Amino acid sequence: MTDSFEQISFGTDSFADNPEPRCPCLLLLDTSYSMQGNPIQALNEGLMAYKDELSEDSLAMKRVETAIVTFGGSVQIDTTFCTVQDFQAPSLEPQGNTPMGATITQGLEMIRQRKEEYRQNGISFYRPWVFLITDGAPTDEWKHTASLVKEGEDSKSFAFFAVGVEGANMEILKQISVREPLKLEGLKFQELFVWLSNSMKAVSQSVPGDTVNITSPEGWAEI
Repeated sequence: MTDSFEQISFGTDSFADNPEPRCPCLLLLDTSYSMQGNPIQALNEGLMAYKDELSEDSLAMKRVETAIVTFGGSVQIDTTFCTVQDFQAPSLEPQGNTPMGATITQGLEMIRQRKEEYRQNGISFYRPWVFLITDGAPTDEWKHTASLVKEGEDSKSFAFFAVGVEGANMEILKQISVREPLKLEGLKFQELFVWLSNSMKAVSQSVPGDTVNITSPEGWAEI
């Protein structure tokens, strides 16, 4: 299999003004046609809640960086890595099929590129989080992607989390994610993103490399 990656320009001007350690969070969001209606609306509301929660923490605003890659018919980089003050929650619209494998592969390459920019600019960083949300199953090749996720987890290059919305193929998610995938109850996207933002705040207040105890999700997911 031959992988092709889009070279991403993140911009490094902010490093001089903000030399704080960075806590990268990559969101891989399913925007395929099956997400139409209430699911995509709830997802958009969840993204706004995510920013609002992070904006309440002055340290998280300097340290947490978020990027968004969506997959609905094609792989779309909606937001490159940026701190909270520059993060704008996109208004997502459903379309197309579910190229999940290509999306994860592109996202992991974005993580690699961003970490290299941190190193080149003398910026320390926390272990990146990759957060996949889907209501379906991949419509492209995904087994190679699963091996990349396992390799990255084994080398502690990132932490990968998978969340299945109603209709998601949880068996395939279990083969992609080293961690047990979570199943979202109903459309509790706001609860999910509040938990994620609180987790990011906890990580950003630690020292890079330290172990951080993250509270288990309550009320929005089941294993």
